[in-house]
Amino acid sequence: MKYRVEITETADALIRKIILYIAEQFGSEVALRELDKMSAAIRQLEDNPFIGTVPKYNVLRRQGYLVLVLEKNLVFYKVRNDIKSVTVYAVVDQRQDYLSIIRGL
Repeated sequence: MKYRVEITETADALIRKIILYIAEQFGSEVALRELDKMSAAIRQLEDNPFIGTVPKYNVLRRQGYLVLVLEKNLVFYKVRNDIKSVTVYAVVDQRQDYLSIIRGL
């Protein structure tokens, strides 16, 4: 059975921020390709919600996050088996201080 993937407003805003940055630096075609790759990877969570890894920080592990690594970006999400859903909470560039961003959610 497929899991329902939900993207929070915060995650959506962070995705838009990344894509806008890529568009400004490398052009809209590159940004659209990156958005397509990111969307396809997130859609994979419908069939394989546990493809992500356990985060390296204890505080994130204790909160139940998994992280999907996409080249330079990290997708932080949680799985609820009881209702077959995956919630994406944040998508951040791994070169950022992502621990602070996730703690702020």
